[in-house]
Amino acid sequence: MAKRKKSIFRSIFIPVILLAGIAAAVYYINAYLSRPAFVRYPAFGIDLPVNYPIHGIDVSRYQHNIDWKAVKAMEDKNIKIGFAFIKATEGLGRVDIGFRKNWFNAKKALMPRGAYHFFISSKSGKAQAENFIETVNLDKGDLPPVLDIESTNGASVTDIQQRAKDWLQVIEKHYKVKPIIYTNIDFYSNFLDGHFDDYPLWVAHYYVKDKPRIDRNWIMWQHNEKGRVNGIDSFVDFNVFNGDSAAFKKLLTK
Repeated sequence: MAKRKKSIFRSIFIPVILLAGIAAAVYYINAYLSRPAFVRYPAFGIDLPVNYPIHGIDVSRYQHNIDWKAVKAMEDKNIKIGFAFIKATEGLGRVDIGFRKNWFNAKKALMPRGAYHFFISSKSGKAQAENFIETVNLDKGDLPPVLDIESTNGASVTDIQQRAKDWLQVIEKHYKVKPIIYTNIDFYSNFLDGHFDDYPLWVAHYYVKDKPRIDRNWIMWQHNEKGRVNGIDSFVDFNVFNGDSAAFKKLLTK
């Protein structure tokens, strides 16, 4: 009789335990898969992607007068602005009207800074690189130069690729650091894919979960253009660095 009771107990108890284990596993898997990819940060006015410890902005004359001390001091839920890219030049001879002031004041506020060039694909890459070199002096601790390339300007694929390579090579030779390419996923796919794999990529792709939808390694992700930051009166682009603080420090000029 005792053996029969044990047998009945096992036949009921063991399946119940197994079912409970399966239910728990399903629950935790669903919880993991449905975890938030973005979390709202009210002070910044946008949702920020999770699992990226270093956040940054990029600015130009469109942000007008910037209080860099206020930018540096801002914090929401332990998130601060960890870097800023500043537009320096465009095309053959343009210098952003706010560059020199922003460049100086960002450093004064101890904000890790970088400079970018807005590329005109129909113009000489070498001449555009000289415009950047004449404008930007990099100091120890600055981020690498950035080639911002987003439009064909009527140029052919072959000319776009060659002129971009010319800019990158001249810049790398002068500053002794490999430049970063900034673009959006469509432009990269249509005009750059497979030809610039040796260069770090900063990619723009808005309103997607977890990461940009691109089939290669990337170093930075511009995920929103409607952020708010103390010290800046207008909207500002938000970015994340794809790595930890040690990887970020390695990126800075020595």
